[in-house]
Amino acid sequence: MEDLQQAAEKVASLMRLLTTTGGLRLKFRITAGAGAADPDGLERRDIYIECKGPDSDLLTERDGELLRSLEHIAAKILQLEPEDHDRISFDADGFKAERAQNLREIAERAIDQVEDTDEPYKFGPMSSRERRMLHLFLRDSGLQTASSGEGPRRFVVLYPEGYRIPQERPSSGHDRGRGPSRGPRRDSGRSRY
Repeated sequence: MEDLQQAAEKVASLMRLLTTTGGLRLKFRITAGAGAADPDGLERRDIYIECKGPDSDLLTERDGELLRSLEHIAAKILQLEPEDHDRISFDADGFKAERAQNLREIAERAIDQVEDTDEPYKFGPMSSRERRMLHLFLRDSGLQTASSGEGPRRFVVLYPEGYRIPQERPSSGHDRGRGPSRGPRRDSGRSRY
């Protein structure tokens, strides 16, 4: 995104369409530039859209599925590459902060379990943004992480220290257009999602 103000206006047009023609009862505030930055550093967002109103609960149902859909549509409108999709972020009623706190708690319990049992811990499938957050939460634990699976079934595995991570068998399919699966991604000091 070269011109953040122009990009923000395109997102505003989408939101006006949803709230007028679409009938969603929402108020929204769009912040672009430095003010949009995630205070926790979990997303590298340049545009942040906060939604409130009678229909905001629709956005957060089913673990925020509609929020993720809006992010995907906005990223397509702005012609962002997949690795840049986290530059635009939608939230409603503090849902993302609550979800991040929940992921942090899950990560802490998983660390305890792996250290107690010396066995890998598999998290449930989640979006690439949430997998990235999980990798960041787990980074300082001294334990290894890897993402495994394909597409919407992709998940994070937390391995005990020194554990030999098994290689996944290459598949003939593709993982969301990124080419053939290359097995689990390892956390080597920088997080991959």
